Amino acid sequence: MSQTEQLEKVVANFSSAPEGIRKQLSDGHAKFMTTWDASKTIRVGDKLPAFTMPDATGKLVSSASLLSSDKGGALLITFYRGEWCPFCNIALSNLQKHLPEFQARGVTLVAVSPELPNNNLSTAEKHALQFPVLTDLHNSYARELGIVYDMSAARDLHKSLGINLQERQGGSVGNGNGDGDGDGDESWDVPIPASFLVDKEGTVRNLRIEPDYWTRLDPKVALEWIDAL
Repeated sequence: MSQTEQLEKVVANFSSAPEGIRKQLSDGHAKFMTTWDASKTIRVGDKLPAFTMPDATGKLVSSASLLSSDKGGALLITFYRGEWCPFCNIALSNLQKHLPEFQARGVTLVAVSPELPNNNLSTAEKHALQFPVLTDLHNSYARELGIVYDMSAARDLHKSLGINLQERQGGSVGNGNGDGDGDGDESWDVPIPASFLVDKEGTVRNLRIEPDYWTRLDPKVALEWIDAL
């Protein structure tokens, strides 16, 4: 079954959910689509901002080390929402499926989510991922790239399903005055699913940002990007 077919199967399952659940999901998506400013995202031709993030074992991994890889230096970065998201799981599994093809082209894969390392470790083990899975704590890096999605409209729905993003993501950033009452304390932010192909000089050569989180970049398209470099 292709990635597209797998994603469509999940969408079909959602279509059979109770009307109240479908309404909350659609309302949240509509709210985001009316407030997200696509002009503020990183663009093709931009330099990728430097980062250092912990991997699933807690080891710090930097963009400089990934780009200086002796495998060639090109880097494909994929942002995903979390292990709780079935669409993300499908996308990660398909990247792993095509990993040998990326490696044969000298490309390093890395996945990024706001989930704490222990949750990312669960994701890596569940899908037998053989590429780094990094934690972007509080979505700080995703925010810098302009790819943050506010899921607060669906907070109650997700909590009723046993999904608590604040617990999975380690809480949220306060206002810095130490009183614990920061503006972000109730944040239910996640990254917009996105993929960036970065050349060995650190320049973004291709990107795909998916505000419609039900669709994802097909690994075969990413391989076409690489072949065109």
